[in-house]
Amino acid sequence: MSQFILCVLLSLSTLSAFGQTGRIIRVEDSATHDPIIGATIRTPASVKPVTGAVTDVKGVAIMPSTPASVTALTVSAVGYETESFSLPAGNDTLVFQLHSQDESLDEVTVTSTRTNSRIEDLPIKVEVLGQEDMDEESAVVPGNVSSILGDISIIHVQRTSAVNGNQAIRMQGLDPKYTQILRDGLPLYEGFSGNLGVLQIPPLDLKQIEVVKGSVSTLYGGGAIGGMINIVSKSPHSETPEFTALLNHSNLKETNLNAYYSQRYGKTGLTLFTGYTYQKAVDVTGDGFTDSPGIKQFNFHPKFFWNPTDHTKLDIGYAFTTENRTGGYLPALEGTEPGSYKNVTDLQRHTVDFNASHNTSETNALSFKGAVSTFHRQNTDYQKLSDGRQSSVYLEANDLARFGKHQLIVGVNLTVEAFRKNPDSTRLVDYTYNTVGGFVQDDWQVGEKVAIQAGLRFDHHNTFGNFLLPRLSVKFKPSDPWTIRLSVGTGYKTPNLFVNQTPGALNVSLIFPRLLPIDVSTVKAERSVGTNIDIAYSKTFESGFSVQVDQALYYTVVNSPVVSAFSSLSSNLGAYTQLTNAPYNIFSVGTDTYVRLEYKAYELYFGYNHTLARRNGPTDNTYLPLAPQDKFSTTVAWENDHFRFGVEASYVGTQYLYNNQKVPNYTFFAAAAEYHYNDHWRLVLNGENIFNVKQANYETVVLGANPTVQPTFRPIWAPLEGRIVNLALKFTL
Repeated sequence: MSQFILCVLLSLSTLSAFGQTGRIIRVEDSATHDPIIGATIRTPASVKPVTGAVTDVKGVAIMPSTPASVTALTVSAVGYETESFSLPAGNDTLVFQLHSQDESLDEVTVTSTRTNSRIEDLPIKVEVLGQEDMDEESAVVPGNVSSILGDISIIHVQRTSAVNGNQAIRMQGLDPKYTQILRDGLPLYEGFSGNLGVLQIPPLDLKQIEVVKGSVSTLYGGGAIGGMINIVSKSPHSETPEFTALLNHSNLKETNLNAYYSQRYGKTGLTLFTGYTYQKAVDVTGDGFTDSPGIKQFNFHPKFFWNPTDHTKLDIGYAFTTENRTGGYLPALEGTEPGSYKNVTDLQRHTVDFNASHNTSETNALSFKGAVSTFHRQNTDYQKLSDGRQSSVYLEANDLARFGKHQLIVGVNLTVEAFRKNPDSTRLVDYTYNTVGGFVQDDWQVGEKVAIQAGLRFDHHNTFGNFLLPRLSVKFKPSDPWTIRLSVGTGYKTPNLFVNQTPGALNVSLIFPRLLPIDVSTVKAERSVGTNIDIAYSKTFESGFSVQVDQALYYTVVNSPVVSAFSSLSSNLGAYTQLTNAPYNIFSVGTDTYVRLEYKAYELYFGYNHTLARRNGPTDNTYLPLAPQDKFSTTVAWENDHFRFGVEASYVGTQYLYNNQKVPNYTFFAAAAEYHYNDHWRLVLNGENIFNVKQANYETVVLGANPTVQPTFRPIWAPLEGRIVNLALKFTL
């Protein structure tokens, strides 16, 4: 009733405005450009008195004259997102476009493609974990995004340390270094700063995560050989403030306190995330060593937005992370046995990033973006200190032009990675790598059923030379529910001491005190070729039942992979480690099946990945270590107005260590129950690994003649920390 009275009053104000000086405004649907009848146009609530108008049958309203202090108008309509539009000088007719609520919910825009295309229009296959997934994960596992990534069948989250909780991400069975991770389209987690990146990204201020399967070398460089993951931050959409606070505690003595704020102020906007994690070191198995490390972590991430005109946008952000992570022999951490083994890491990360775009016309857009970051880490391992700092720069300029059935993007970028060693016990040396690259990509909509994406990149690396990377993707839509995609791409990976990778042989160590500098005269970059085929079926029936089925096939070859090997030199910790080109190639071939069914309050997801990844050489044809050949993932969920229940299960099978040594298969179960009240409060009870599967059930993880002082650790192929139960309370305003 109150809305009806408001519309009547605004209509009367519109009628009284005839004959007065006013602005003619047309409001239309952003997709169909049809007029929107009964849309309300008003001045911001902060300006008194509020004036406004309501559109007629032609979607047109005459807005009364407004004070000079009014620089924006708010437009709302039933079935559409409420939006704010800047008010330019002059009395020209204005056209405001609203996005329907159904469109905002159902259509997913992929930012990592540079064209901001809808996911269904892309010639390459992209899987998107959207806003709903982020909202759920922020309460289920609020500390970082590794859990939600592990739910995808083609991704395997591999723990790389027995005591400090480090994790890495595998795609298509390949080593973690072949997966490129971006934050808002920027490569922030490379080199020395890359090992802990995913563990420091909480999901509360994220909009979505885009997973691109296979090589995407044209736009982002050669490192995305197995795939690419782009983690996208939220942006402010409304002048109504959004605030979310979350408190979480788990049986592993982990406590998370996170908060997020977002609001638009006319032409400007702000998002702000801050979070603190405190976790005590816990020995789950009783062997005296930490299966869950001690963590003290603080994140602070403000981001500012400015839209001076409808054609120009600018955002600039700052991210700060500080963390202390401790693991090892628990009495040593508690101070009762000071000479025993411990692994302690202190780090700080500062990043400033920006993204500016300007539409020079309706068919052309210029963009300039970049990031500058510093990363300082001190690590004490086996009573040896490593201390270094990395400064990184990424700058990119590109031009997107639309003409006819083509979208052509041309760009250049610069990547700088500078490592400086502080006095410590390692043999590392300072280095500066820089890569200058240029790329061109054409998205050609050949017809209603065929689209082609062709790209070419040229990179020059100051140490490892030149690289030319062609790529081709084709999308074919034989009928409405069916889509077929085929991609072929090339890539490269330059040698780097600090990237996550599997050692070339058993017991080869990657700890910093054992690493030798790279011999750039003998070690060369890796090169790859990969192809992906994807067949998808998607249909929603009149009953409301929807089904999505996706079947992918992929094949990748990596030539002369760089691996860690024993050196002839030795120290008191054993043989040093050096990087070298392996005398074999690596190939990965596999299938990935994805099924999602939705009907009313029910949702079912099923994924199966089968990957055969192995070495291919004259004397070595073993399987790649720690790359499961079979992974099942399934989720069943039910939701009503106040409750949501979900059960997840995953099976990891046919996994090998070194020399084709097979390890046991295991099944992982999780369950969550959520109660939400008044759209403001959510209470979530979550259980991960509820049947308490852990590697210690099968074998002793810590070895050595004197393990409390000089331990050695088995390769990690299963969970270590066992069952995790957490309770989270989330408040949203």
